[in-house]
Amino acid sequence: MSSLSRELVFLILQFLDEEKFKETVHKLEQESGFFFNMKYLEDQVQNGEWDEVERYLSGFTKVDDNRYSMKIFLEIRKQKYLEALDRQDRARAVEILVKDLKVFASFNEDLYKELTQLLTLGNFRENEQLSKYTDTKSARNIMLLELKKLIEANPLFWEKLAFPGLKASRLRTLINQSLNWQHQLCKNPRPNPDIKTLFVDHTCGAPNGARAPPPANSTLVGSLPKGGGFPPLGAHIPFQPAAPTASALAGGMANPNPPSHPGVVGEPAALAGALNPAAMLERPRTLPPATTVDFQTADSEHLMKRNRPVVEEVNFPGPNIQQASYTIDDIPKTVARTINEGSCVATMDFHPLQQVILLVGTIVGEIAIWDVATRERLALKTFKVWEVSTALVEDPAVAVTRVVWSPDGNFIGVAFNKHIVQVYQYFGGVELRQQVEIDAHVGSVNDLAFAHPNKQLCIISCGDDKTIKVWDAVSGRNKYTFEGHEAPVYSVCPHHKESIQFIFSAAMDGKIKAWLYDCFGSRGDLDAPGSWCTTMAYNGTRLFSCGTSKEGDSFLVEWNESEGAIKRTYIGFRKRMPNVVQFDTRNCFLAVGDEFSVKFWDMDNINLLTSIDADGGLPACPRIRFNKEGSLLAVTTIDNGFKILANADGLRLVRSFEGNKVPPETKGNVASASGSGVVAIDRPVSQPVPFTGGNGIENGRPETKPRTTDDSNKLWKLTEIVEPSHCRALKLPDTLPASKISRLTFTNNDLGLLALASSAVHKVWKWSRNPLGRETASFPPQLAQPSSGILMTNDTTENNPEEAVPCITLSKNDSYVMLEGCS
Repeated sequence: MSSLSRELVFLILQFLDEEKFKETVHKLEQESGFFFNMKYLEDQVQNGEWDEVERYLSGFTKVDDNRYSMKIFLEIRKQKYLEALDRQDRARAVEILVKDLKVFASFNEDLYKELTQLLTLGNFRENEQLSKYTDTKSARNIMLLELKKLIEANPLFWEKLAFPGLKASRLRTLINQSLNWQHQLCKNPRPNPDIKTLFVDHTCGAPNGARAPPPANSTLVGSLPKGGGFPPLGAHIPFQPAAPTASALAGGMANPNPPSHPGVVGEPAALAGALNPAAMLERPRTLPPATTVDFQTADSEHLMKRNRPVVEEVNFPGPNIQQASYTIDDIPKTVARTINEGSCVATMDFHPLQQVILLVGTIVGEIAIWDVATRERLALKTFKVWEVSTALVEDPAVAVTRVVWSPDGNFIGVAFNKHIVQVYQYFGGVELRQQVEIDAHVGSVNDLAFAHPNKQLCIISCGDDKTIKVWDAVSGRNKYTFEGHEAPVYSVCPHHKESIQFIFSAAMDGKIKAWLYDCFGSRGDLDAPGSWCTTMAYNGTRLFSCGTSKEGDSFLVEWNESEGAIKRTYIGFRKRMPNVVQFDTRNCFLAVGDEFSVKFWDMDNINLLTSIDADGGLPACPRIRFNKEGSLLAVTTIDNGFKILANADGLRLVRSFEGNKVPPETKGNVASASGSGVVAIDRPVSQPVPFTGGNGIENGRPETKPRTTDDSNKLWKLTEIVEPSHCRALKLPDTLPASKISRLTFTNNDLGLLALASSAVHKVWKWSRNPLGRETASFPPQLAQPSSGILMTNDTTENNPEEAVPCITLSKNDSYVMLEGCS
């Protein structure tokens, strides 16, 4: 039974208890097995209702389930046997001995013989061990204490001994909310509707077609004939919209085919059909929202699900940007790099900020960081246990199962197939600093992800022990452990919906569950196509999953989050594959490694868009990974390496690093200034932003020897600007006193402008929050000022600064400013 159905049972139990249906309550407790009522057991034991005691227990455990269960039933039947002997009812005692106690003879033959010998005694108290047996009531109380200890220690009763904390009459409240919602959808709502039945949806009929005024803030159930009626809604104002929550999402998951409601506008039929790939690609695209993290609220469980008949337009903060169009040319198809790792690559992840930095994990336990543009391996770590407490012997069979960057790019998470997770710090260069090592799971750690629950950087792991665990990424302390899967957990996917954060997990039996960051179990269950290994991906607005069945059939689907049902299934898998296919998503494309190639789909079209073989050399199911912009795609090869596929933007990106950089003097001439207005030329491609450490210091890339490259691959070539359309004007914001700009230059990290004013004051503008990740005239930069308020100012003399010839230049890592003049 799904998690939401389980919660419904609790609501019904509360309702039955409030209505004094006591026998029905306990019958439902026993049949559902969700809540064990210890008070009811105490009453039945003290009353000697042994048949009812065993019947009630049978809903939760059987005699041979475990040693605790066996001991529980033994204590009950032994007490029943002793009471029959105490009443001198020998016939009943023999019946209990033969029918009830004989089952324990195979486990403890000596005990059964001893119980049999009690029949030969005139008074069983003559037995030394039973000499302290006084009266029946005292014996039952003593046995009851032992039963409680056994039940509390029995794993089958864990999480079943406490009833959830529900507000009074919670089911009535939900029904009242539903009636309010139904009344909201009425075409002719009456001010005081007369609700006479719950068997059908409520509708109001207006006399002579007249439309009544909308109802006031009052409950809809005041005229219900049921004694006591429904409780007032209190804060639940009729028709007040509520935000969808994780509970709503889970509710949809538990009911893949929800019933339709009259009055709700359905999805247009045209959206469900397969459209032409070319037509779908020539559509406007919207930039992804800014990188923000939403956090759940304490009231998230009490919000109600609402239907949204129309799709709301999403407005992103910031300047108005012209929308571009994705075409098939935006797919990375050209082999830009072929790199040999030295061992079979198992997992990859691009740096979230440095677009050409790739993290790689192999099947021999190695992790490496590559600059794919220069083909340079920046760092390499072989597997090694850091702490003795992990008790793992150096094992040549240790393999990396997952590598992942933290969202800020400062941490690396590494999962191994031998129960360990290791976290490194990385701020550029060749150094990987050990942060924390976690003994995470029993068996293999199958997947890893970073998340920010409660504004704290955490790692989410899953493994063969059927659990999902959340760890503090800095200290390694366990924060949450989620149990409920019945098979090893194959993958995890952190997810957020409005203000609610939760986790999707997929097990190797095809079961997908949703979890909030709390201790109340899973909030939703659904079945993945293929019922085997599945991975999920969330692109910021839409949820996808891809997996393979045990028979080798592959599936790629998009999910309807509000309903928990499959929205569309993509077609194009023809052959059965021996391994689980891997997929990734970026921009409007879905990519899957399948049939010795990489297949691409448009998100809005179920038909295969295109397939590429990357000049051959790919395994049957290659691993793939996009960079953040989607301009590069890493693909594993059969010869212990990987290839980097690129589109036009990606080729310019890697060539900008491969060739020599633009000289400082040329770079400084790219922008010209007059007063506070600046004319800037947009560069065709940019270098990634630098790594930023925890102390806020930006570290440049390590000094390397110049590389000799073919002149045809160099990006920076002098171009004559002859048309005004080649330039874009941008007025830089400036709150400082106006002064003439004497010199202006770009910073080396391509995210700022450094200016030297004639007043000898330095000014810096930064594009730190620019979605494009580089300097551009499309976004105004922000004037950076020191927190102390003291501006960086050169020493001056009494000479006229207009007569000086100022010069300014930056060191390679933007840490030092060298200048001359203005003195």
